[in-house]
Amino acid sequence: MAISWGYSPKIEKYIPLADFPADKYLIIARQVIENLGWKLSHISKTGIIAYTPISFQSYTEEISIRIHGNFAVVKSECVGIQMLFNDYGKNDLNLEKFFNEFEYVQFHLQDIWEERLAAFHTLIATQDDTYFEKAPLTAKDKIKNILYLFLPQKGYLVTPILIILNIIYYGITLLFITLIFRLRSEDAIIPEVITNGYLNLGANSRELVLEGQIWRLFTHQFIHLSIWHVFFNLYALVYIGLMVENKLGSVKFLFTYLLSGICGGLVSIIFHKFGFMAGASGAIMGIFGAFMALIVSKAFEKNASRALLISTVVVTAIMLLNGISGNVDNSAHIGGLVSGFVICYLLFNEKLGSWKIPSGLQYGLTSMIVVVFAAIVLTLTPNYQNRKFYKLQLTFDQNITDFNKVYSIPRDLSKAEKVKMIEQHGIQVWRKNKQIVAEMKKLKLEKKENYRRDFDGKITNLAIKISELLYREYLEETSRYRDEIEQLTDEVNVIRGEASTSEFNRD
Repeated sequence: MAISWGYSPKIEKYIPLADFPADKYLIIARQVIENLGWKLSHISKTGIIAYTPISFQSYTEEISIRIHGNFAVVKSECVGIQMLFNDYGKNDLNLEKFFNEFEYVQFHLQDIWEERLAAFHTLIATQDDTYFEKAPLTAKDKIKNILYLFLPQKGYLVTPILIILNIIYYGITLLFITLIFRLRSEDAIIPEVITNGYLNLGANSRELVLEGQIWRLFTHQFIHLSIWHVFFNLYALVYIGLMVENKLGSVKFLFTYLLSGICGGLVSIIFHKFGFMAGASGAIMGIFGAFMALIVSKAFEKNASRALLISTVVVTAIMLLNGISGNVDNSAHIGGLVSGFVICYLLFNEKLGSWKIPSGLQYGLTSMIVVVFAAIVLTLTPNYQNRKFYKLQLTFDQNITDFNKVYSIPRDLSKAEKVKMIEQHGIQVWRKNKQIVAEMKKLKLEKKENYRRDFDGKITNLAIKISELLYREYLEETSRYRDEIEQLTDEVNVIRGEASTSEFNRD
């Protein structure tokens, strides 16, 4: 059994017809398909298309027999995405079954050729002989090798351009992140460096989008975090783009892709209160949703739709299940999937019930729906300014580290040096922290962050008093303030003890 490898695994056999009539070959092939239990999708004078049942080796395969001059081209090709880029021998097995059954059928039909020929010509007179140009896997025939995946051509124009743009921007991203890592300061916090890097490149962020940086809903679609992130996204885009763009049209395809990515980004900011989000998966899932809309709209023949629906649902389910475990943004996936279905359904169908939608109005209606959805999300989603809070909190904690120097003042310092040290590392530090707390109070925060801010405020007020008393103690060279300092220190410890089991220490 030969295993077929490739992006879309397939096996083709060129059968010379010589003096064998093409119509007789197709009649036998049709009977073979029926005998094997494959679902006939199309038949005309130029060929046949059928689909195999779902199996463990492959979701389903398209079987096609096309007449080219004096040859019959018999092909078995996987419909869905194949894990590990191979068909596990299924295509070879299909052709083996086909040719074995062909000899059997040819022998048993020899006494009724005239009857079958008459019925065949009556049937094909009513069939669309151009269907092969509109069949689901037609665009895949244009991919002769991997380089053709990047070649814009009729029916496959926008998809390769999107692939190229994503690859170029990933290269830019990689260079930029590498550069900022090399230029970072020694005391820089790595997660913060990474976050700021991707945000500077245009990653999605709830806080920043709600503050008016709406353009991030577009730019985040072209940012990827690793080579595998971009590879698997573009792998899925090629698979679905080859089938959808050819049927939907390049302009509507691009429209659906970008708007689905925006909707996926909007849903993402609803569920991600902080951090950043990036990737084309929301837009790509939008094209999967669009494909389902095409199937529901009967854009493909019934048996073709069945085979395509099975493979697409399986692939979509795998992508969504993968999002349950790991750092995958399933909210963007679901948002893109649903919006892609709705957008494509409105763009593809000229009628909604008895209401006819003019072509120009289709674009306006889908745009309006996305704008209304965006307005609702941007208006009702609370903008918790956690990123600004934690940035202030970091400075606050660094100041506390600076304050601890007052507890280890060298004894050999002069009185003036000791007093100056307490003023610099005590009073001034906590006055800075008081300003930080005031800035925190201006922010819209969640319960946990509010609790932490209030805790910082209480500690700051007590620490300022302690610092001032220490300052007086060293300045006056007396211990008269010692009891008060210890009392205030006890209060600080009580507050810290209460905080250790409170809200801001819970996940």
